Amino acid sequence: MKKALILSVLVIFSLVAVSSSFAGGQCPQPRKTKAAPGGVAGKDDTGKADAANGEKIYTKTAKPMACKMCHGDAGDGGGKLGKALKPSPRNFTCAETMKDVSAGQMFHIIKNGSAGTGMVAHGKTLKDNEIWDVVKYIRSTFVK
Repeated sequence: MKKALILSVLVIFSLVAVSSSFAGGQCPQPRKTKAAPGGVAGKDDTGKADAANGEKIYTKTAKPMACKMCHGDAGDGGGKLGKALKPSPRNFTCAETMKDVSAGQMFHIIKNGSAGTGMVAHGKTLKDNEIWDVVKYIRSTFVK
């Protein structure tokens, strides 16, 4: 009886572990997102950006929906809507994934979207300085 109980617990634990490895929080996350044009990829206007405004946009006001709906409150790609997306939304907390994503690349993706993913373009609803605010918030809050 004890062996059956232990076996059952191990099976359940294994299933949970396997299913969580496919969640939005996967690290590292393989991506084939096109690189931003050279002038944009190397740009970084986060120095004059407002992280507090970026947080407001990320959590509440971005249209058509707040960033957190897909990327999650923790920035790990585990938002309510993100769970249904393939590929999963970017996990900003994964240092291995984010080490090669420049501020300019993030700006470009937020502004123009990312083909082949659920990331829509926000360039028509957010001004450039607001996009930089979001980039600063993400990089200062989630990217380690």
